[in-house]
Amino acid sequence: MKIHPLITTTEALADLCTRLADAPFVTVDTEFMRENSYWPELCLIQIASPQEAAAIDPLAKGLDLKPLLDLMVDNEEVLKVFHAGGQDLEIVYNLTGKTPYPLFDTQVAAMALGMGEQVGYSNLVDSWLGISLDKGARFTDWSRRPLDKRQIDYAIGDVTHLAKIFPKMLERLRKRDRGAWLDNEMERLGNPASYENVPDLAWTRIRIPGRNPDTLGRLKALAAWREREAQHKNLPRGRIAKDETLADIAAHPPKVQADLAKVRGLSPSWAGNDIGGRMMTALAEAKPLSDAEMPAREDKKPGLGKEGALVADLLKLLLKIRARDSDVAAKLIARSDELELLAAGRREGLAMLEGWRFEQFGRDALDLVEGRLAFAVKNGKLRMTRTAEETGHERGSTVGPEDAADAGDAGIGTDAAADGGVQPRAEAEPAAKPRRRRRKPAGDGASAGDVQG
Repeated sequence: MKIHPLITTTEALADLCTRLADAPFVTVDTEFMRENSYWPELCLIQIASPQEAAAIDPLAKGLDLKPLLDLMVDNEEVLKVFHAGGQDLEIVYNLTGKTPYPLFDTQVAAMALGMGEQVGYSNLVDSWLGISLDKGARFTDWSRRPLDKRQIDYAIGDVTHLAKIFPKMLERLRKRDRGAWLDNEMERLGNPASYENVPDLAWTRIRIPGRNPDTLGRLKALAAWREREAQHKNLPRGRIAKDETLADIAAHPPKVQADLAKVRGLSPSWAGNDIGGRMMTALAEAKPLSDAEMPAREDKKPGLGKEGALVADLLKLLLKIRARDSDVAAKLIARSDELELLAAGRREGLAMLEGWRFEQFGRDALDLVEGRLAFAVKNGKLRMTRTAEETGHERGSTVGPEDAADAGDAGIGTDAAADGGVQPRAEAEPAAKPRRRRRKPAGDGASAGDVQG
């Protein structure tokens, strides 16, 4: 593979992109800084085909990225390959309003090949190529110039290794007939709406107790104001004001700007400066949240109860067994909140009940919650078995020691019933409902805010 010198001119970039337009795929990675900004600062772009690779300096004076961006978002003949590419896609979206298409993410593909839920790039390279990466440049300040040869070589390695791994991974997916498994995941990853930061929706990311329309209306106005301030100043939104500060102000709004000096989390200077005045204007213009915007009541969500929670635990155990049998990451098949919905009676809108997920897990999950499938102990091993009213046919999957420990956590007894089914212990407490993980939105910062006006 030919490695080009660092590209710093539009002419060299255009020549490279012309050649890459004829490649079946390109591997792409970016280096950026965002600790102190709302928008990620793009510092380096690496790209490779099976024949050549280069690093591109987006900070070079006079360099126009248009040839590369056109290749990313307008050329549908070239597949764009990333590893854990969410933030790379966000950068492309910020520059173009579009996401790369078509695309492939090797971290997602690794899930379909049983390599775990979030395999890191170093582990991926070691597993597929037997190469241990030098991690010394991971914490480089990529915005500093000039970049030395070691930094550039490290960065280009991210795409040259990926260009060797991708064909191997694709072949294994084809052999195991799992290419179609990834279609929905790649479509979700490439959905432009995932990378759009709409100020009027920013309030939905902030937790606040209660459902008072006036309070939520003020929260919506404050969150939208903060989002626009952060975007305009290019600062992490947390540097403007923390979530908890906005929630407190929404619940207990100050009567006059001078009262902002008493608000925990704000600089006393806000009592008289311009940014404090803009916050007070946003509060004054806030309107009660409409009925259509009100969040759903918690009590309107399907309730599990004690028995339902036990069923959800059994589904989690079944998922672990099926994921192990299929050699695929459980997260790719179903999420914990989906299992709870199924246990509570939901049948519509669940991905596990469609397509390949239904074949691998959903059918058995339905059979379990509807009484056609049970767990049994045979020769000291926990097994799945059809109930008496079905065929009586025993499934071949067994549960190992780790799964058996999970079975105990799920409240599964160790004595088989007469028909071979294992019944949940009545005294078992329901499992705690898992907290949903939230994707960290763009612009979040770790520092508390005392931004001046």
